[in-house]
Amino acid sequence: MRGALSQISSVVGKQVYGELYDCNVETLKDEQRLREIVTNAARVGNMTLLDVRSWKIGEGVSVMAIVLESHITIHTWPEYAFATVDVYSCGAHTDPKKAYLYIVEQLGAKRYTIKEADRSLEY
Repeated sequence: MRGALSQISSVVGKQVYGELYDCNVETLKDEQRLREIVTNAARVGNMTLLDVRSWKIGEGVSVMAIVLESHITIHTWPEYAFATVDVYSCGAHTDPKKAYLYIVEQLGAKRYTIKEADRSLEY
């Protein structure tokens, strides 16, 4: 096992996530529009889209895009004009922050938090 690990130079892990406030309520309710937003966010972040799944939960929606490099998620609470977003990528060629900011813009957030985590492993 040690020989296999020594051949890996690094594992890239970039995560950008946060909370979006005072969003466009109609967008937060629109499952199809949210699916389009995560699809486009994958393209904006230079990620390879594999699948998109979504679930309508009351007035809100949860959307998950599975990308070759990891995932993009949006969870919405229209009754509070609120959403949470997580963009995680294991691809050095990707830009999860750019994808995150695209989602912020598309949801019409008047304010938002942005947190970044380096989840990389280097040998």
